[in-house]
Amino acid sequence: MRPIKICLLGTPSDYMEGIVPLLIRQLGFHISLSSASQADLIIYGPFYQKLKKYRYLPKPFRPLAMQLHEQLNQRLYRPITLFHTSENIRHDFIDTDYSISFDMTNESNQFRMPYWMEMVDWSHEGITGNTNPRFGKLLSIDQMMQPLGNKFLTRNRKAALITSHLREPRKTLLKVLSEIIEVDGFGPYFNSDIKNHHHSGFEKSMILQEYAFNLCPENSLYPGYYTEKIPEAFVSGCLPLTWVDSNVAIDFNPLAMINLQALIGNGFEGLKEVLTDPNQLKPFSEQALIIKKPSIEPLIQFLRVMLQDIVS
Repeated sequence: MRPIKICLLGTPSDYMEGIVPLLIRQLGFHISLSSASQADLIIYGPFYQKLKKYRYLPKPFRPLAMQLHEQLNQRLYRPITLFHTSENIRHDFIDTDYSISFDMTNESNQFRMPYWMEMVDWSHEGITGNTNPRFGKLLSIDQMMQPLGNKFLTRNRKAALITSHLREPRKTLLKVLSEIIEVDGFGPYFNSDIKNHHHSGFEKSMILQEYAFNLCPENSLYPGYYTEKIPEAFVSGCLPLTWVDSNVAIDFNPLAMINLQALIGNGFEGLKEVLTDPNQLKPFSEQALIIKKPSIEPLIQFLRVMLQDIVS
């Protein structure tokens, strides 16, 4: 395997367990982590703070300090840079050679990879090793391409909300929904003993299988920003009650969910009638979440091109 030195700046703590390092290895590279001064590839994450290293200097002196830093480390070549975000941050947040984000752009050096696709079981395409520990299992494409089915209609007509915060609109959505059906809360917001999602003591799939509905709003709205929340609800046999940008059809079938964002303007008129009437709920059982089968191959090709820049 060909060695490659990678520096991570501002990435999540578990980044090396994610899909991009996994695919880089699959493409025949042995990864070793290094400092920025020695790296072949620098991967910037959404938590990187621009100019953090030199922010104590007056702005006119920062470029000189950065240049001196390069000289002192005797760089023989400039590393390739990649910005990869699973947060709702634009693909050009940092000026890099390549970027992977939610954004729907046509730029050749930008690749759209919504976070939910990192949680998919890609073994049918020869990719193994990715995990989804918070949910408890990887997402099955075959299951998402099948109708939800009637099982959710036989469950308790309650909703589960798993969250670490109640920032708006979650607070409002919880209030509105609680006036219609019972909502049970899980996660750090409802249990102060839970420090973070990775140490919650439960798997989301085990909780959701007991509920007819999953209140699963996105953290914010932006075209293309769709995370693991909707597919995890669907795979668990829940009807997703979400709050999501109207362009969601690029990834998911809008008829397979209830998008509360579309109901805010009319005061959620009609929501109670839908959630409490089996006849109005039944059409959702006939809908698949995914219409067009996705593939991991385009991301592999994108990374292949990026890696070729490094070895050439």
